[in-house]
Amino acid sequence: MNVPEIRYAKTSDGVHIAYQVLGDAEIDLVHVHGWVHNVAYAWEYPPLAHYYRRLASFSRLLLFDRRGVGLSDRVSDAPTLEARMDDIRAVMDAAGSERAAVFGSSEGGSTASLFAATYPERTIALIMYGAYARGGWAPDYPWGNKPEEVEREIEEVERSWGTQSYSDEVLREIVPDRARDDALRRWWADYMRVSASPAAAVALERMAVDIDIRDVLPTIRVPTLVLNRAEDAADEARYIAERIHGARYVELPGADHLAFVGTTDLIPDEIEDFLTGVRRGPYADRVLATVLFTDIVGSTEMQGRLGDRGWKELVERHHAAVRSALGHWRGVENDTAGDGFYATFDGPARAINCALEITERVRDLGIEVRAGIHTGECEVIEGKCGGLTVSIGARVAAKAGPSEVLVSRTVKDLTAGSGLAFEDADEHELKGVPDRWHLYRVVSG
Repeated sequence: MNVPEIRYAKTSDGVHIAYQVLGDAEIDLVHVHGWVHNVAYAWEYPPLAHYYRRLASFSRLLLFDRRGVGLSDRVSDAPTLEARMDDIRAVMDAAGSERAAVFGSSEGGSTASLFAATYPERTIALIMYGAYARGGWAPDYPWGNKPEEVEREIEEVERSWGTQSYSDEVLREIVPDRARDDALRRWWADYMRVSASPAAAVALERMAVDIDIRDVLPTIRVPTLVLNRAEDAADEARYIAERIHGARYVELPGADHLAFVGTTDLIPDEIEDFLTGVRRGPYADRVLATVLFTDIVGSTEMQGRLGDRGWKELVERHHAAVRSALGHWRGVENDTAGDGFYATFDGPARAINCALEITERVRDLGIEVRAGIHTGECEVIEGKCGGLTVSIGARVAAKAGPSEVLVSRTVKDLTAGSGLAFEDADEHELKGVPDRWHLYRVVSG
């Protein structure tokens, strides 16, 4: 994955702000993240990387870590909104951006709004997603958090920050539609840890509840787009849009609060339409990729023999072995279902060598896997490969026997000169796939 270079901007009070620049379109778009963030580790989650690249397809995207979080300088106190505005200004200056559209997500919406109202000469447009105008509850603002709720949350942060259980709890609250996604759970837990310390997280929580920009909203005079998902405090978003002169309000389906989870492309689509007048519809890259599918042979019988607890322990050891091999051969885990893995590679030889290593590793656990590999053009949607190539790879794997690695003719032909050896495995009909396919068995050693 080609990750943008990390650079540093220096604010007027001497704080170093980590930032990245992606894309080369005429419109500059500054993305102001909410809560915690880490510009380096964000790229480890494919849907978020896809989301960034989609935004950069029509803009020069400026990403940054606010002071106190991620790779930016730590500060002694929670930064004020004024200081956070200085972070935006410093990043724009360092990146050579005279004017930009400012996009504030969640808590970042308040900073983006204040910047747009204060510096209209540097703001082309304001975009807010999942934003709020006031952090704390008030009789005329029922969506805010009450004091007792805030204290309970702060106690939980101090007690459990960095644990998987707390990370899972946060996901259940902010992305109810995706909270059981194992890949998201693993990444999110690490993302929180590398984005902020417990003390920084507590300071941010206390600062967030003190935010109140209600009086600022009517002073905003730049074109404004307010986005929100229908089941995520949409009344609050409408309240904001109604108080900004001429603001456009767009309500999207779903309940997930994170912009890069769920209907990911809808948000960049709306932003592109707002900024350029062009709506390209669902965004999909097409890339050449090698897909690998594996699963445990005889898993049902083995589960019955071992019982639930024994089977769970074995699957965990199997998953660790597979992920270790994927890391060794630069494979990207796309999905895990039960005891099966689906991964992609940027070359077929690496996929084959990875499959052979997995076969050897799991044999030490007393199990055998089957593997299937195919290379073809894939459609990349929300950071994952899909399409016919993926279906073919899965069907090839279904034809493999215990400890067998089967590949398509395309894979065999593309690995010529690699030193890998193959045996003819005849032609096969692949369920749901047109034509007959000639498969080959990898000969190890």
